[in-house]
Amino acid sequence: MAPALGLAVLAAFVLSACEQSGLAHRSLAPIPSETVALMEQAGTTKEAPMLIRAYKKEAELEIWKMRSDGHYVHLKTFPMCRWSGQLGPKRRQGDRQVPEGFYAIGPAQMNPNSSYYLSFNVGYPNALDRALGHTGGDIMVHGACSSAGCFSMTDKQIAEIYAIARSSLGGGQRAIQMQSFPFKMTAENLAKHRLDPNIDFWKQLKEGSDHFEVTLQEPQVAFCNRRYVFNAAGAANLDPEAACPPLKQDPEIAQAVAEKSAKDEAKIAQLAQSGVKPVRIVYQDGGQHPAFASRVPEVSRPETIVPPTEIALDEKPNRGAASAGTNLAVKSPVVTLAGAKAAEESRQTRVVAMAPMRSEHRDLSALAASDPSPTNSLKKLVRSNRDASAGDIPRPPASIGVRKTAAAHSSKSF
Repeated sequence: MAPALGLAVLAAFVLSACEQSGLAHRSLAPIPSETVALMEQAGTTKEAPMLIRAYKKEAELEIWKMRSDGHYVHLKTFPMCRWSGQLGPKRRQGDRQVPEGFYAIGPAQMNPNSSYYLSFNVGYPNALDRALGHTGGDIMVHGACSSAGCFSMTDKQIAEIYAIARSSLGGGQRAIQMQSFPFKMTAENLAKHRLDPNIDFWKQLKEGSDHFEVTLQEPQVAFCNRRYVFNAAGAANLDPEAACPPLKQDPEIAQAVAEKSAKDEAKIAQLAQSGVKPVRIVYQDGGQHPAFASRVPEVSRPETIVPPTEIALDEKPNRGAASAGTNLAVKSPVVTLAGAKAAEESRQTRVVAMAPMRSEHRDLSALAASDPSPTNSLKKLVRSNRDASAGDIPRPPASIGVRKTAAAHSSKSF
């Protein structure tokens, strides 16, 4: 029995996509001096809280840091070296899916002994994942450019990301929020994916994204009725499987979020009416940022790093004027899975080869050969004595106050 037990233990170790073992001294590397200088330009510090946003389709991972006024500022965008699976949430052990949702990374999840240079556990599954019956675990952000359900970076990238996270947690932040999205939550992306079976879930993620983008503060995350709830007063003890009780939100934040949602929904409807076809994108097994095109042989399963297939979904008119996609976009900010399924049964599909993805950050494509360094949006965006944030992220309305200072954030419970 001893040999059999030994084989079982070895198999369990090999099957774990992001297991542990390695050299702990790597975890002590300092934050690069250029990045520290960027923090100073942005009005933040090494010890200030951080937040991570990741996008699978664009293969990018963003680092945000809290300023002294309590708002977050975009610090850096790292091109992602490898992610696996398809767009959509992780549902079961072994499906190679990179999870989507809102997660918390505490000190105990930092792994200085990773066999993938360095790593940290993103916190999947969260309470909602468990309520939905989703299985699996050990989902990491790590180096080595190899993914079986993880967010894979280069060794140089993970060394810097790890150092930033270590400094924030060392400065008193109890947990780092990680927001993982299928793609950037723009009206254009949502219009294209409006009939995807995952649209109901993605609309929930967009609501959380909207809360962050209108306030530039970390949204408080809770769960009830098997869905996400954001910035609800007294929501910490909600049961993800129970019906949602009456929820109270800050009226100014709720109004700002509703206005952004309405504007985006109108744009989605306009795009649908103007002829933007709904699509579903299918990958062989995930992808990587175009900046790493010359390094395909180094990644895991390089034969699957090809442009994905884009399935165009032909909508039929719904009893007259508007198309099904337009009606879905206008009716509700959350399109039900049942509606998406019904639409799927009535539509015809055609397969079109998808052109290689274009980076929305031109400067990322300049990162090429050896070990690309992350781009820095702040070089263009930060100006002296100006409170600015990255790219298309709006500043919060003046009427929306800062709910928590950096010090208060440090004692926040997740």
